[in-house]
Amino acid sequence: MSINKQQHILISRVDAIGDVVLTLPLCGYLKSIYPDIKLSFLGRTYTGPVIKTCAAVDHFINYDELKALPEQEQILALRSENIDTIIHVYPQKKIAALAKRAGIKKRIGTTNRTFHWLTCNKLVKLSRKNSDLHEAQLNIALLKPLDITQIPKLNELAGFYNYRSTTKLPEELAKLLPANKFNIILHPKSNGSGREWGLEHFKELIELLPADQFNIFISGSDKEKELLKNWLPTLPAHVIDMTGKLTLDQFIAFIAHADGLIAASTGPLHIAALTGIHALGLYPSIRPIHPGRWGPIGKQAEYIESGADQLHNISPTDVYDRIKKWI
Repeated sequence: MSINKQQHILISRVDAIGDVVLTLPLCGYLKSIYPDIKLSFLGRTYTGPVIKTCAAVDHFINYDELKALPEQEQILALRSENIDTIIHVYPQKKIAALAKRAGIKKRIGTTNRTFHWLTCNKLVKLSRKNSDLHEAQLNIALLKPLDITQIPKLNELAGFYNYRSTTKLPEELAKLLPANKFNIILHPKSNGSGREWGLEHFKELIELLPADQFNIFISGSDKEKELLKNWLPTLPAHVIDMTGKLTLDQFIAFIAHADGLIAASTGPLHIAALTGIHALGLYPSIRPIHPGRWGPIGKQAEYIESGADQLHNISPTDVYDRIKKWI
């Protein structure tokens, strides 16, 4: 397939934040090979701020706004974008059908989705469940119909994030991040996306972190704030509660200005890795949610694997020993 500067390619991934972050290297890699294309990303309202941090993405299309339109208007709206190729990174039957009805000429999907046989004309044989590749590498495998067959090594992928700051950190938030301490964010919940380390372990870790060296923040969504409401008052007075206080744009900026973040396999972990700060993920040793598939990708990203299907085997001391190496 020939690619020229007139090509408009749409990446479709309308699921969660972590999944979207791990799709951004695909965008950067594609743009590095074909720099003259127009690259758009179909995502959700709440993942828009993450998508917009990728300089390789030229245009964000909000799927929540698109699907709110009457069916015929959805077709016309997508057709008006003059898209040449769509890559269904996250297969969705309705989006696949919409892309076909909108007349997108090249529609890339996978062979293991029956509806793609009816809605796509470029099929890639790809089994995520049984693969030894990382999620970000599996995403790039979908570029095969664009004559891109080489998949970067795992340690090369962070170079394709093309991260850019899109929100200035408000002064009142910047003041919370003193330069004379290591500013560390602890994100104890996972919004149901994966195994959790446990609040008791996070509390033990906090007790190990010297207050004169570490500035500690607890982060979480509004929903998670409710889940943490009985635990937060039990923490030392110097720990700062940030749960439910930041928009996603502000949270991304806050993470980027901090020094490190600890979390299980969840969106904020991948955002931290994306921004380039120290990011430590806590993972179980069970497929398909093990770090080999979902580990954070970043210049200072790393993980601890439990050796079991839960995270309880990872001790607060194990985590503290990693953090000490960051200072």
